[in-house]
Amino acid sequence: MVRKPVVATISKGGYLQGNVSGRLPSMGDQEAPGQEKVVLKKKITLLRGVSIIIGTVIGAGIFISPKGILQNTGSVGMSLVLWSACGVLSLFGALSYAELGTSIKKSGGHYTYILEVFGPLLAFVRVWVELLIIRPGATAVISLAFGRYILEPFFMQCEIPELAIKLVTAVGITVVMVLNSMSVSWSARIQIFLTFCKLTAILIIIVPGVIQLIKGQTQHFEDAFSGRDANLMGLPLAFYYGMYAYAGWFYLNFITEEVENPERNIPLAICISMAIITIGYVLTNVAYFTTISAEELLLSNAVAVTFSERLLGNFSLAVPIFVALSCFGSMNGGVFAVSRLFYVASREGHLPEILSMIHVHKHTPLPAVIVLHPLTMIMLFSGDLYSLLNFLSFARWLFMGLAVAGLIYLRYKRPDMRRPFKVPLFIPALFSFTCFFMVALSLYSDPFSTGIGFLITLTGVPAYYLFIVWDKKPTWFRQLSDRITRTLQIILEVVPEDSKEL
Repeated sequence: MVRKPVVATISKGGYLQGNVSGRLPSMGDQEAPGQEKVVLKKKITLLRGVSIIIGTVIGAGIFISPKGILQNTGSVGMSLVLWSACGVLSLFGALSYAELGTSIKKSGGHYTYILEVFGPLLAFVRVWVELLIIRPGATAVISLAFGRYILEPFFMQCEIPELAIKLVTAVGITVVMVLNSMSVSWSARIQIFLTFCKLTAILIIIVPGVIQLIKGQTQHFEDAFSGRDANLMGLPLAFYYGMYAYAGWFYLNFITEEVENPERNIPLAICISMAIITIGYVLTNVAYFTTISAEELLLSNAVAVTFSERLLGNFSLAVPIFVALSCFGSMNGGVFAVSRLFYVASREGHLPEILSMIHVHKHTPLPAVIVLHPLTMIMLFSGDLYSLLNFLSFARWLFMGLAVAGLIYLRYKRPDMRRPFKVPLFIPALFSFTCFFMVALSLYSDPFSTGIGFLITLTGVPAYYLFIVWDKKPTWFRQLSDRITRTLQIILEVVPEDSKEL
């Protein structure tokens, strides 16, 4: 694999020849006057690490997934068991990533670990499917939830038109992309505010639910495990919905190079965050069933709104706004983290070089952010919320299982590797097995969606040999690639890593 040469940079809007390099700035970086190197600074403290995980994990899942979980488990009791199990399973995965993040101190998360353990082919396939399926699909899913909840107060007495939801969703996606492209500082400030909003939304549901329990409203918990029996077909989908609600615990590993004292702060941030999230999620679902029956929950397209209408009266109008802001926070955090994944992959030569460049004035990974916009729009207008969720789960958990399986491989292949944080071997083994088992069951229970995801994933193999391994590309292709890169640099005003701002 040969890294493509860079010959063009931008300084104050001008075109220069040279071979320079640079690093991506972190949240809170300040621009100094005069000549300055753009470097990756360690700005993520323990508190900020906890905020990143909680702020990204709590999004639409807890407000949407209860319907999918209940439908596929068959009873109130089983659904609560599954919510708890998904929390424990996510903690196991997060602890495994804590060991990987403290042993391999590089940003990039899944991609970096697969590259380190299994080599460039699987790493390329991972970032290929992330770019084509997982990230556009995940962004579309959370954005559709944002669009639905932001419009809910205006359509209280009627159904929200699907076109209206998707148009508002498209605007929200565009705003997030622009925000992450224009300012790292403002993106960080807004994320803090949105994290506060989503915790408020959770408490607005939990507190009235606890009051209902104190009043003795437990009729929906009687014979909690009776109802439609869960079957082998539905359980993997139920796990998908549950794990989707917990998804995001791995984002801190995307920015490992920016974490202060990662050997201490990554494991602590993960443990604190997952404890808060799991307890909050289980209590939120208990609160739902103090007021809403299983049948009513299955009929609701916006569970949190239905709950608030029953208990909060006119104040219920505020709940969908808080939920929408919560979704917006997950959108913002996800784009912020994954743009750095694309940045790292480009730095390794697995994506076009333009994606490893940053804006000369804004100090943001502009190309790595905006590349997601058209792909997300295609996902947005090609399917509904639940089909998108089913579609992206296959590839996400397949590679998550591979990354954690790599931890086990490293234990035996590199026993002397320094491991400041080490988990019992059964934790990564159980997490990997569960991921692979869910993927296998998904092929059986939903072969069409999973088959499409599998086929698109396999396209990464010929793409790897065509774009990465094959180094005898025609001269015209190389010249065209160089022209495109230089033109985009001029238009976007971006420079390669470690470039000095003049």
